Amino acid sequence: MIHRKNILLYPVSLLYGLITGFRNLLYDSGILPSVEFPFPVICVGNITVGGTGKTPHTEYIAALLKENFKVATLSRGYKRKTRDFRIASSSALVSDIGDEPMQIFRNFPDVLVTVDRNRVHGVKRILQENPETEVIILDDGFQHRRITPGFSILLSDFERLIVRDHMMPYGNLRESKGNMRRADMILITKSPENISPIQRRLIVKEINKSPYQNLYFTTFRYKPPVPVFKNCNEGTQSDISEGTGCGIVLITGIANPLPLKEYLQKSFNEIIHLSFPDHHNFSEKDLLNIFSKYNNLKSATKYLFTTEKDAVRLREFTNIAEPIRSAFYYVPIGIHFLNEDKDEFDNLIIDYVRKNHRNNRVSESERDN
Repeated sequence: MIHRKNILLYPVSLLYGLITGFRNLLYDSGILPSVEFPFPVICVGNITVGGTGKTPHTEYIAALLKENFKVATLSRGYKRKTRDFRIASSSALVSDIGDEPMQIFRNFPDVLVTVDRNRVHGVKRILQENPETEVIILDDGFQHRRITPGFSILLSDFERLIVRDHMMPYGNLRESKGNMRRADMILITKSPENISPIQRRLIVKEINKSPYQNLYFTTFRYKPPVPVFKNCNEGTQSDISEGTGCGIVLITGIANPLPLKEYLQKSFNEIIHLSFPDHHNFSEKDLLNIFSKYNNLKSATKYLFTTEKDAVRLREFTNIAEPIRSAFYYVPIGIHFLNEDKDEFDNLIIDYVRKNHRNNRVSESERDN
């Protein structure tokens, strides 16, 4: 969700800024306690309303670390119907753990995927039930000040840079831009791939990062479509026709669906777009509308496309029959680092985990004693 600027809301945003600023002051001064754990905890988050790509970046880091470390992810589980600590499993529903944790679990079944509204409690439960865990990735934990991560990554959308934004409700910031200083690393996400070196330098200057902070630019790259349903007859990219005579219904329940729509417009001449709010809970009425739009397509070859996050919700409907079932695909997203910064980023993350491994911390403690 992106808030439009209304000057009448500016005084309210000033008050909101004072409240959030006072809260952060209490944590910064130690009046409100914050827990730091003696092993690697990586936070991926933002201070902006709307999608900045937290989950795809969390998945990138999970994929980077899981070959050499026992990885767990912990998130709030936004819009789930449960409130307690949960571990994702093959029998879990989206209503149990949330759509984004479900997406992570489906992509990384060998990673421990957990949810808890209280991150401190969640970390303790992870260590209690899975003591072999070596690193925890907090998905959207930057503002959860009750826990102090060992390494904090702050995301900022290229089109809505934090330094150009304002506090809610006048703007989209959930806390002041000055709190960028809490991050060890800043990622400018959804950047155009053709960004020039001059543009990069101007943005780096505008961000005015601290000397201890690293700053990188990333972009989304869409991958070949994947069937939403496992028993779908058409399972590869080569099965999908494009161009003249092909049309799609695009179903999105994300903060900003425009980039995906523009990407698909390069391949399909006819697109009917059904846009829903972020994290939308699809209903039977929504399905009837989707089926109606599919039947209204004029093209001879028809498909339904959605996002990976929406697919985990739509997959739970068992009444989607053929031919729609076989025509339903989602478009995965991959993270790409610009300016050949991938290796540097990867090495920083891996080095942090290795140096702060629990065995290393125990050895350091024994050595100090």
